Amino acid sequence: MSNDLALRHETKGLPDLADEGIESFAPYLMNRILRRYNTRMDKEVSAHGLNVPRLRVLAALVAEGPQTINNLAVFAISEQSSVSRLVDQMEAEGLVTREVSPQDSRVRIASLTKLGRQRFDESLPLMRAAEADMLAGFSAAERAMCIEILRRMLRNIRENPI
Repeated sequence: MSNDLALRHETKGLPDLADEGIESFAPYLMNRILRRYNTRMDKEVSAHGLNVPRLRVLAALVAEGPQTINNLAVFAISEQSSVSRLVDQMEAEGLVTREVSPQDSRVRIASLTKLGRQRFDESLPLMRAAEADMLAGFSAAERAMCIEILRRMLRNIRENPI
């Protein structure tokens, strides 16, 4: 099957934007939601010396433990070079440390510092409040279903194991 034919087959039956409107298009809705969330987070965590990219790095280190820059780039949803510069800045600010990997001297492993954990802990209630606002009116079952749907969507488009 040609790519064009396969694409038409996969999208057959989905609403036409001209008929249904832009709000029938899942990527549009996800981008709009995340734009609002990120704008709110940038504003609220700035009092803690953070922004969304820094918060993503800290969250990844809290949740996943020490990470390579390449892994942090995936978690931070950014280019490796941008995350490398960001981690340099965060190291200078005392939020993270970097050490040479014991397995490969070319690889640097970023770890959370006590200050980095403190800044994250200060920001977590703000993150949870924004999440609660997004999910207001959802039952526990609906919330779980929403998270599962998002995980399935990520698996469908995932380009790496993280």
